[in-house]
Amino acid sequence: MRTLVTASHVIGYDPEADDHVLIRDGQVVYEGNRIVHVGVGRDPADCDVVMDAGPALVGPGFVDLDALADIDHALLDTWHADGRGLQWSQEYANGGPAPVFDADDRAFLREYALGQLLRNGITTAMPIAAETHSDWAETYDDLMSVADSAARLGLRMYLGPSYRSAVPVVTADGTRTLHWRPELGEAGLAEAIRFVQDADGAHDGLIRGALLPCRIETLTPELMRATARAAEDLDCLVRLHCLQGTGELRELADRHQTTPLALLRETGLLGRRLLIPHAIYIGGHSEVDTPYAGELDDLATIAGIVHCPHTMVRYGAALEDFDRYRAAGVTVALGTDSFPPDMIRNMDYGTNLSKLTTGRLDAGSAADYYRAATLGGARALGRDDLGRLAPGALADLVVVRLDGPRTGPVDDPVRTMLMNTSGADVDTVVVDGRTVLRGGVVPGVDETASRLRAQRLFDRMKDAYAGRDYLHRTTAELFPGSFRPGPQPAS
Repeated sequence: MRTLVTASHVIGYDPEADDHVLIRDGQVVYEGNRIVHVGVGRDPADCDVVMDAGPALVGPGFVDLDALADIDHALLDTWHADGRGLQWSQEYANGGPAPVFDADDRAFLREYALGQLLRNGITTAMPIAAETHSDWAETYDDLMSVADSAARLGLRMYLGPSYRSAVPVVTADGTRTLHWRPELGEAGLAEAIRFVQDADGAHDGLIRGALLPCRIETLTPELMRATARAAEDLDCLVRLHCLQGTGELRELADRHQTTPLALLRETGLLGRRLLIPHAIYIGGHSEVDTPYAGELDDLATIAGIVHCPHTMVRYGAALEDFDRYRAAGVTVALGTDSFPPDMIRNMDYGTNLSKLTTGRLDAGSAADYYRAATLGGARALGRDDLGRLAPGALADLVVVRLDGPRTGPVDDPVRTMLMNTSGADVDTVVVDGRTVLRGGVVPGVDETASRLRAQRLFDRMKDAYAGRDYLHRTTAELFPGSFRPGPQPAS
């Protein structure tokens, strides 16, 4: 079946320039799961379905390489002056941690999160989940369930269970440290390898396998070397969070007398298969004691970094010069990393933080952040059939309305989208030729029932923090409201 989409603005692609172009009153035609025409002049009579999006921006689907696939904890942990009580206590870890949710609840939470990604125009995602409420990390069965949910909803995903050798804990006297269980890291890698072997290419190619270990400071060098060997054997990507905080730098310096990039190089991970969220704390950063030492040259050799401006600023951090990374040849993709997974807000935060950290109004342009959310993600994945609207590319596209009552006048549609709209203005999403969001609604999802169940599970997750706190505080003590309670209605 041939489908024609028309809109006031279409983001096309120029293969000679390897860049997007803007087409006024443009058209996109796809047949099956492939785009066959982008431009103007196609006769609607030649198409089976015609969708006129009107005043809207039609562009390639967003690629999110650090996408929340879980219930989010940012509402709970982005505002504490001292977050030690939100980590596992050493006492809790020694006593044998227990999962907060059973398999059915975990499957629901992940499917709920995937629906949120689609509502925000994300068509390709590599997930991130919180291990805080698990008994260690993710499992093979967890990710098989995610793959099935993604296929039902129609979301393209790069998947693998997380694994780690250690978990951050707090001792009884309030000292932060790591609780090591290397055997669990080795078992987790074995499950991750089995998942990639079994799931890569599943659901007609919608699911691809990847190795997704946790943060670099929670892995042994031996597990990192084994991960590098497995990625080579499986021919798959590895995503490893590092250069994410100054505590990480201190931990690696104290434990291994090295830096994150040096450890990646020594263990064989630094190379074309590696994705690094967030890659912020390099030499010369305002919070790093050491001078710049060519770290961007190393980052230019990997598949890419995953920049998450919206989430990182919630934790008081920022990439200090987005343009400098790109000028050094670093492939920059984007990730949303927390709720809401609003890629439009994510790009807007990025442009504004670029201005703030450099003192230049022209820093971090809307165009460059849009490139990062589309072409950058595709390049990081090694895909020339994603991140662009071009004949032969996969039919992944998003329609963002520009005529909402809160949008206001429209100038350049990309800058207008970043400044004046949000994920709430995403109207239609197509993945692999399948319409997975129409009128802002995911077909077949009971939104009210899902929201109510997600709230109940969030409340359970919140209550569980008290059982892990090294000071044994109550939920109310850990999470006081913004204001003290006022008069309550009589029961």
